[in-house]
Amino acid sequence: MQRRWGSPLPRRRARSRLRSRAWKMCPRPTGWTPRGRILGSGSNTMQGILADATSKSPPQLVTFIVYDLPNRDCHAKASNGEICCTYNVDGSCDYAKEGDCSAGLAEYKAEYIDKIVSLLKEYEGRVPIVLVIEPDSLPNLSTNHGDPRCGNSATMAAYKGGIQYAVQSIGAAAPSVAMYLDAGHGGWLGWKDNMKDYVATIRDLSVSSHLRGFATNVAGYQALGQMCPTYDFCLNNANPGHPCCADPCGLTSQWNPSHNEHNYALHLRKAMSEGISGFVPHIIIDTGRNGIADERSQCKNWCNIRGAGVGLFATTETADPDVIDAYFWLKTPGESDGCTGTLPSGAKCPRFDADCASTDSLGSAAGEPRAPEAGQWFDYQIKQLAAHARFM
Repeated sequence: MQRRWGSPLPRRRARSRLRSRAWKMCPRPTGWTPRGRILGSGSNTMQGILADATSKSPPQLVTFIVYDLPNRDCHAKASNGEICCTYNVDGSCDYAKEGDCSAGLAEYKAEYIDKIVSLLKEYEGRVPIVLVIEPDSLPNLSTNHGDPRCGNSATMAAYKGGIQYAVQSIGAAAPSVAMYLDAGHGGWLGWKDNMKDYVATIRDLSVSSHLRGFATNVAGYQALGQMCPTYDFCLNNANPGHPCCADPCGLTSQWNPSHNEHNYALHLRKAMSEGISGFVPHIIIDTGRNGIADERSQCKNWCNIRGAGVGLFATTETADPDVIDAYFWLKTPGESDGCTGTLPSGAKCPRFDADCASTDSLGSAAGEPRAPEAGQWFDYQIKQLAAHARFM
């Protein structure tokens, strides 16, 4: 058939491909468990999801993200605290207030963790459960001491005390639950000094006996890459022609051996095994948005990245099953990382983070729609993620 200039056929075919990719992305739920959605029936509560999974034969594995520490996400403004060490008049967190966060920790324990513990105890042994514990928490304490929001005594007490309580309480009540503590990503904790500090933090908390291991790249964009024979195989330009040394962020030139998430997994395993006696952690990696390796002009940018694509489907068929348990879509593709200065409604965003105005962020370029607040659906983003998908 001869096609005339301006024919709608190419556009129809492009839309059809996009719909097909988006359809493949639908039945893959994982999500944050807010304190208002722990108990109750229905598919939007932890209790309802567990009841549904238990009714299947065999029971289906379920994955939840425990994410509600006091003074949460101290280095970002887009998704910070729901529970606070000290509340401002408007209900937001006063990150400058020093102290031991006793009130915030009491609220976290009674209103959040204790309810989760009670529910998990009820379902212990009846359904396989994976928990990802508190993204963006302990990594911030390792690298962002200079930010007073993270380095003050209240936030440090909240993160260390809260995670210790959560992991130990869940581990005691439901020992079959596989818990993976957040470990940032290779572009964050991958430097040896940062890793050394993180290992010391985990050792001091005395939680390793309850952990299956660590979750990396949660809500991140760091590519999987190819796994090297050793974690530091590419340092000092040792093997520049090897495909596992591809380094779009230039991390190895900065003496970071964790230039992709596969090698970061190797680094985590080695450092933790050597630093904590008897602890041999396993890793899960969030592949929900890391299908493209070189879409950012600066790899420090993290908010609603333009040109990103979803990555591998959730699977236990990993590069090295002895080290990496699974790839998961942990952050739901299509949920905004944070808002632009102006919301889609035209109103000013109350939780605007300057990082969401980076040159790599959707909404920063002329003609792009504005981004909604963190956690809200961003239709423009999901279409880009689907268009650039790398499922296999």
